[in-house]
Amino acid sequence: MAGIAVLAFVWLLLWADYRADQAANPAPAFHAEFELTDHRGMLRTQEDFADQWMLVFFGFTNCPDVCPTTLAEVAAVMDGLGKHADRVQPHFISVDPERDTPAALADFVPRFDAGIIGLAGTPEQIERTADNFHIFYEKPEEAASQGSYAVGHSSQLFLFDPSGGYVKAWQYGTPAEEILADLQERVAR
Repeated sequence: MAGIAVLAFVWLLLWADYRADQAANPAPAFHAEFELTDHRGMLRTQEDFADQWMLVFFGFTNCPDVCPTTLAEVAAVMDGLGKHADRVQPHFISVDPERDTPAALADFVPRFDAGIIGLAGTPEQIERTADNFHIFYEKPEEAASQGSYAVGHSSQLFLFDPSGGYVKAWQYGTPAEEILADLQERVAR
């Protein structure tokens, strides 16, 4: 009986240590997973960016306000990172596969001068990527035939750690200074 009691006590101690460790180091909600073509025509996956922090934003090149505003904020964050900027790779993933070809992205992303990599894909690739990242996007059916339309989409900026694990998301409108302060603390470690 005493042996069973000792074993039970040891097991409870180990279980408590395990639970405390799990609480202190929770597993990420999800990992960045994609296989898309970049704005230079190269097939890219999350593995190409191993050991780098990733800032990821979904949008489309014909976006009138949210996308260019967010990418301008990403550029300000990258500039503010200074010597740590090489530890962070920003990505712009298009949710408009019909219009946003790698060539369209090659014209769009360099305007922000922040080393942003534009990523495009087939409708199936974009759908799979959006599902992996848990984002919403929708092309309005009534405007699709006219060629001029806006794509509704989630507008948060995601942060992934160097192993590709989700860290956090900033909602649209979060000031670049706030994002920079948070990111500097993480990247400088």
